[in-house]
Amino acid sequence: MENKTAFLEIFGDSPILKVLDFLIVNEDFDYSMTDIATLSGVGYSTLKLFWGKLEENDIIVNTRTVGKAKMYRLNLANLVIKKFRDFYWETTKHQVREKVKEKEITVKH
Repeated sequence: MENKTAFLEIFGDSPILKVLDFLIVNEDFDYSMTDIATLSGVGYSTLKLFWGKLEENDIIVNTRTVGKAKMYRLNLANLVIKKFRDFYWETTKHQVREKVKEKEITVKH
């Protein structure tokens, strides 16, 4: 993941935040663990270290099985995840507004 999102710029790019970032931005689809690891920029063995906690805490849900691959997505029915998602997007909007203000100030001078 070369370009960091506004959220990752502020809160850091730890593996778990990278995964949550990816799942929030791509919440319309479900993914296998392998795809989540690859597309979020986290090693598969690193993902496996905290995957159980994500499942145990209902942060992610298994949506279906395709062949041998289980597919997962963010659990938007979880109230904590709904609030985290709102926080994520508010953080992003705030960062975008700040960058726009900076550019406006630069352009005026």
